[in-house]
Amino acid sequence: MKFYIATDHAGLDLKDYTVELLKDKGHEVIDLGPFSRDRVDYPDYAVSVCKAVLADNNSHGILICGSGIGMSMAANRHSGIRAALCHDAYTATVARGHNDANVLCFGERIIGKGVCESIVDAWIGGSFEGGRHTGRVEKIEAIH
Repeated sequence: MKFYIATDHAGLDLKDYTVELLKDKGHEVIDLGPFSRDRVDYPDYAVSVCKAVLADNNSHGILICGSGIGMSMAANRHSGIRAALCHDAYTATVARGHNDANVLCFGERIIGKGVCESIVDAWIGGSFEGGRHTGRVEKIEAIH
C-alpha cells in the first residue's frame, strides 16, 4: 500500500514511529512533515495529505495530532475524503470495512506504540466490504 502521512508538532514521535513501522512492513510512505517540534497548525498538514490522497488513486492517508480530533475534522472537510479517528484495532477494521475510509487518524496523546501498531495492522488487513455499506458511503459522498 501507499501512504501519505503528516502530523502537527504534537504527534511527531508517533508519526516517525508509524513511518518506520509501515516501511518495515514493505509499504511505500511519503512523509509530508513536519520534521521539527516547532509549532504548526494541523489543518495545513491535513490539507496536504488529503490533496495527495485525492490525486493518487489507491493511496491512503494517515494524520496524527495530539488527540486525532482536529486532524479528522479538517480532513473530513474535503470531498472524497472519509477520515476515521481510530483508537483501537476494532475501530480501524470497521472504518475500512464499513465506511471505506481512506484516511486514518489517531492521537499521540491517546494511544501508544503498541496500539498504533495494532491499528495500522487492522487498517492494512482490512478492505471495504461493499454490499449494504455501499449505499451508505454513497450517501456520505453526496453530502458534499
